[in-house]
Amino acid sequence: MKTELSRTLGIEHAIFGFTPFPAVAAALTRAGGFGVLGAVRYTDPDELARDLDWMQAHTDGLPYGLDVVMPAKKVEGVTEAEVEAMIPEEHRAFVRATLAKHGVPELAEGEASGWRITGWMEQVARNQLDVAFDYPIKLLANALGSPPPDVVARAHDHGVLVAALAGSARHARHHADAGIDIVVAQGYEAGGHTGEIASMVLTPEVVDAVSPLPVLAAGGIGSGEQIAAGLALGAQGVWLGSIWLTTTEAELHSRALTAKLLAAGSGDTVRSRALTGKPARQLRTEWTDAWDDPAGPGPLPMPLQGLLVAEAVSRIQRHEVEPLLGTPVGQIVGRMNAERSVQQVVDELTRGFEKAVDRINRIAGRSEA
Repeated sequence: MKTELSRTLGIEHAIFGFTPFPAVAAALTRAGGFGVLGAVRYTDPDELARDLDWMQAHTDGLPYGLDVVMPAKKVEGVTEAEVEAMIPEEHRAFVRATLAKHGVPELAEGEASGWRITGWMEQVARNQLDVAFDYPIKLLANALGSPPPDVVARAHDHGVLVAALAGSARHARHHADAGIDIVVAQGYEAGGHTGEIASMVLTPEVVDAVSPLPVLAAGGIGSGEQIAAGLALGAQGVWLGSIWLTTTEAELHSRALTAKLLAAGSGDTVRSRALTGKPARQLRTEWTDAWDDPAGPGPLPMPLQGLLVAEAVSRIQRHEVEPLLGTPVGQIVGRMNAERSVQQVVDELTRGFEKAVDRINRIAGRSEA
């Protein structure tokens, strides 16, 4: 499963894995893929440095990358407290009522919310980069499109490739014009923030739009056969995120959430603004239903919604309130029906890829088997 891009990065398999868990990213890198650590939760640069130290010690000198959430346009002089003050009381009351309806306990006294969408703030991401560029990362990915021009230049000065996610060919061309090295064509099926075009349509459109830049196919991919399809459509690799959530190395810290993921089918997700204010695919729960109900106040725009629900999400997760408990995940959740190690997942992906290639070779008359 080698492509020009995988050879450039010195990896065995053209499998790129986004994950918020250092142990998963390191395991994927050791398994011959390319682990990409999500940085959005690291509001403390020292915590990021600690985990990058750990990554460095557990990747055997093999390459890995970092994913940040950085807007292309800078917003001057706006603090988190000033933004949070913009949240209407109606929405705060709606959160309180929804939690009370389900009997969600408060956090313990002195326990801070462990989940806050603050990585969207440019200075937070820049602080993360100040740490990251002290490490030998090989790829910087940005989940909000092209990062600011000076960040692209800084990455290139450090010999780091820059990737950006795109949900349309128009977005992809913008990335190419901005000097991005790799475009991730993320289809509608993907978990988290995603657009409205399905992967089968999006991937070849993006490949054509940015050629000769390498493209990674993303969204709804969780088998070797699907990887083969992505490469057949012109991608030079795949970008996988959801599939790692039920690996033994993942640190969900919630057996109830793991059980929900293992039991979910491909139709049990919804593209909702309930979590961050932007459409994001996630498990459908009574929490997402409440926010999508026309009788309610509806979600606020990003970043207000993320700040509004931060403590509520922490309470739901901390107390494992099953009807409300969810997570960003793609439609591929229907295949995530057993806990396996990252190495086992990679082995299954490569076996499926080989079977798909053999099948096509037989169809094309290139094999006697």
